[in-house]
Amino acid sequence: MAIESVNPATGEKLQSYDEMPQAEVDQTIAQVHEAFLRWRSSSFEQRAGHLRAAAKVLRERAQEWGRLMAREMGKPLRDGVAEAQKCASCCEFYAEHGARLLAREPVPTEARSSFVTFRPLGVVLAVMPWNFPFWQVFRFAAPALMAGNAAVLKHASNVPACALAIERLLREAGLPENLFRTLPIGNAQVDHVIEHPLVRAVTLTGSGPAGRAVARKAGEMLKKSVLELGGSDAYLVLEDADLDLAATVCTKARMVNGGQSCIAGKRFIVVDAVRTEFERRFVEKMRAVRQGDPLAPETELGPLARTDLREALQRQVVDSVARGARCLLGGRIPAGPGAWYPPTVLSEVRPGMPAYEEELFGPVAAVIAARDEADAIRIANDSAFGLGAAVITGDRARGERIAAEAIEAGCVFVNEAVRSDPRLPFGGVKESGYGRELSGYGIKEFVNIKTVLVA
Repeated sequence: MAIESVNPATGEKLQSYDEMPQAEVDQTIAQVHEAFLRWRSSSFEQRAGHLRAAAKVLRERAQEWGRLMAREMGKPLRDGVAEAQKCASCCEFYAEHGARLLAREPVPTEARSSFVTFRPLGVVLAVMPWNFPFWQVFRFAAPALMAGNAAVLKHASNVPACALAIERLLREAGLPENLFRTLPIGNAQVDHVIEHPLVRAVTLTGSGPAGRAVARKAGEMLKKSVLELGGSDAYLVLEDADLDLAATVCTKARMVNGGQSCIAGKRFIVVDAVRTEFERRFVEKMRAVRQGDPLAPETELGPLARTDLREALQRQVVDSVARGARCLLGGRIPAGPGAWYPPTVLSEVRPGMPAYEEELFGPVAAVIAARDEADAIRIANDSAFGLGAAVITGDRARGERIAAEAIEAGCVFVNEAVRSDPRLPFGGVKESGYGRELSGYGIKEFVNIKTVLVA
C-alpha cells in the first residue's frame, strides 16, 4: 500500500511513499536498539550538544519547515515557522535542564548510601498526529533522547514528508545513525511494532479510539504508555470579565491551528448576564479572521487538513442546528476544491447536540449559556474530556481558585488561551488520556526510576 501526501488547499497529490514491509520494520527496530545501546552510555553534555544542534537547524531553516507544513497539512506559513521555532525552544530547554532534571536523588536511610537514579528504557514508539506535524514529535523526542532513549516514529499517514524531514533533520544535527527512525507504515502495523521485544514503551497523541487500541496492546504486552487524546476545552466567561479581552482570548483559543488542536477552545460557557454582548464581540472577531492561501504571509486560517475531516465537522454543525442551535456565523462549506471551512459560531448549544457532547476539530465555536459561576463550572465538567480549560474574569484570585480547585482538566489558564510550554507539564484526565509530556514530569515518563542502596 502507498502512503500519499495531498495538499489540502488544492486537493493536489504531492507525493506517494511505499509502506515499509514488516521484515524491514523489524530490521529497523533492531538497528535502533543497537544505536540505543551506545547512546545510553553517552553523557548528558553530549546529548545536550546534539539537541542544541537540532535547535539550530530548526531555527535556521524554519521557513523551509513552515512551507512543508503548509503544503502537506494546510497550516498557515507563519504558524508553521512558529512551530519550528517552538520545537527549537523545546530542544534548548532539555539541553539546558535535562541533566538537572535527571540527577540522582539522595534518600536518607540507615544504609551507607541510598538514592534514586533515572535510567533510559530503550526504544520508544511514538504514534503521532498530523495537526502539529513537527511539534508533536519534538515534544516527545527532545526529552526522550535527552534521557538516553532511542525512538521510532509512526507519523500520521497524511504527513509522510514531515516525518521523513524530521529524521533527516536530526541526522543533520549529528545524532547517531539509526537513533531516531521514521517507520512509513499504516495503522495496521502498529500492533506488531508494540509487540516487538526491543520496543519498550509507546506514546500516542491522537483520537480516543486510537488511544484505546494502543493502550490495550501496550497493556497486553506490559509496556509503559503515555496517551494525549482529544479535548473539548471549556472557556468560562464570568460576569465580571473584560468582554473585549474575553472575545480576543476566545477567538485566539478557537482558531489555534485552524481549530484543529486538542487544546483549542471549543466550548465557550458564558454567564447569562453578559452572553449577548460577548456573542456580538466574539462574532465580530471571528469574522475578521483572515482565511486564505496557507503560503501567504497574512493568512491566519488555512484549509482543514483533509476533506473527510471537513465533512465530519459539517455533519456536527448541521445536526446541532437541527437540534436547536443557532448559527451566528459561517456554517456552510464553500464551493471549489480543497478542504476549506469558514470560521463558525453556534449559539444556544445545549446537551444532546454534537456541539455540546463531541469534540469539534475545526474552526467552529459552541457558545453555551450558564446562570452563574457554579453553573458554568458544572457545565465545564459535564464532559467526557479533561485536557485544558480557561477562566476569563476580572478577579484574578477568583480565577485562580476556580482553575486550581474546581475544573477537571490537566491544565487551566486564567485570562489567557491554553498552550503547551516545555517548562510546564502537559496532559489530561478522563478521556483526554494519561501521563504527562514536557517539563520534569515528561522527561521521567520513559525512564527506569531505579532505587540503589549501598549497605
